[in-house]
Amino acid sequence: MSTAVPLPSDIKLHLKSRTLELIYADGSFELTAEFLRVHSPSAEVRGHGIGNGILQTGKRHVGIKGVEPAGNYALKISFDDGHDSGLYTWEYLHDLAHNQADYWQRYLQQLDAAGASRDNGLIARG
Repeated sequence: MSTAVPLPSDIKLHLKSRTLELIYADGSFELTAEFLRVHSPSAEVRGHGIGNGILQTGKRHVGIKGVEPAGNYALKISFDDGHDSGLYTWEYLHDLAHNQADYWQRYLQQLDAAGASRDNGLIARG
């Protein structure tokens, strides 16, 4: 018997704060555009095979242009840097929402280990 993945009861795109809010029975979760972008399920980010992922850098200021359903199983998120090829399944979004702190910490550690930056050499604003 498989357990159904909880679907969000509501999804809100906050353009000004560049976040996607997912509301589940157990709480509301705001995922930043940067977090979603660097954790895109696309082949461009994950690579073609295990261990072939490509560390995403310089995405601190990325925004979300739009969100649309992909069938009944996923969301397609379009980012303002032109990336729109990843389909975020309900299962993956639920996982990202509920494990955001761990995934973010791991991402920051990967950036640090690679000597890379969230700013891509740009001067951070405020």
